Amino acid sequence: MSGRLSVDVAIIGGGLAGSSAALALRGMGISVALFDQGFCGAQASGVNYGGVRRQGRPPEQLPLAARAAGVWTRLRGLIGIDGEYERSGHLKLAQTDADMAALEAYAETVSGYGLDLQLMGGAALRKRFPWISDGMVGGSYCPSDGHANPRLVATAFPAAARRAGAQVFEQTAVVGVTRQADGFWLETATNLRVRAGIVLNTAGAWAAPFAESFGEPLPLSRIYPSMIVTEPLPPLMDVNIGMEGGAIYARQVARGNCVIGGERGLVLADPDFSRPSSDGARAIMNRAARFFPALQHAQAIRFWTGTEGATPDKNPIIGFSTTTPGLIHAFGFTGAGFQITPGVGEVLAELVRDGYSPTPITAFSPARFRPARSPASPGLTGAQDQNNQQKSEQREGFPS
Repeated sequence: MSGRLSVDVAIIGGGLAGSSAALALRGMGISVALFDQGFCGAQASGVNYGGVRRQGRPPEQLPLAARAAGVWTRLRGLIGIDGEYERSGHLKLAQTDADMAALEAYAETVSGYGLDLQLMGGAALRKRFPWISDGMVGGSYCPSDGHANPRLVATAFPAAARRAGAQVFEQTAVVGVTRQADGFWLETATNLRVRAGIVLNTAGAWAAPFAESFGEPLPLSRIYPSMIVTEPLPPLMDVNIGMEGGAIYARQVARGNCVIGGERGLVLADPDFSRPSSDGARAIMNRAARFFPALQHAQAIRFWTGTEGATPDKNPIIGFSTTTPGLIHAFGFTGAGFQITPGVGEVLAELVRDGYSPTPITAFSPARFRPARSPASPGLTGAQDQNNQQKSEQREGFPS
């Protein structure tokens, strides 16, 4: 599509963060154009493992994860499908005493966040989950966590946004963004020129260049998680499984297939793409057979990898640009975005409309990556700087 278009908000990137924001904004009556260089939900949002978990997240992410948990419980009413969401619980296993101590310390740290973690030693673990190998020292169980089908959820959100009145442009790469007196102007590869009052940068692993074009270099690397699906098997795993230290994660879907991850794909010549490695696939399946004996003779029928953006501190970047009024970032979910991004979309919509969100996101501000000032240089103190940043964010909301 070529020509011109004017909207209140333009969103770059049609993954779950961008598409859930588009849906929430339409619920507020704000006009939206959503752009994706490929197909909405086809990148990290649609090819991840599918864990819907709060357990294991750093404390600063838990308020946002709690908000997202509320979205997951009303998924069908919001997007028209349940996305195969199952509140199965999430069990994190410990192979060593040190791993168990880490789980115990985490449970104490997050005791005030409503996770209701249940710690269990090896004997209790074997009694409750007899299909897990005898070699585990113990585990931590979060009953309110679960899993879902990323491919279904990641495409249903943009479809719901379109039904709600958002203009969704797939295979429409944004090739340039500039800020002028009358707002932002976006140029697309299809010669469509778009004016918007506010821009959301939710471009995932491709988001950093948009930030840098406004004088805001933000650290973003890429990771390539790799997954395996087995043939359908008799009912076995009744929880979403993780491992302290990340050696493996696994879940079983209603059809009987087990989805297993824990390795990285091989990067191709074009860093936008990767492929599973045979060594990685064997390593995952051997681990699965060791930890879950019933999988020793399971056949793997499908493999895939995906491209995800990662930050140095493993926390996402969410918040107003430090250089450009009206630009809001939300990217860098570092392999753990599937559960929280539906909540991120609601937060982004609040930032647009109100200039702030009641859900605390200060820890994710892009300001944390600004170079530290020299002690001898004049300027604001850290506390003054943060306070002024928050005040600035409150002023930058969508005009009422």
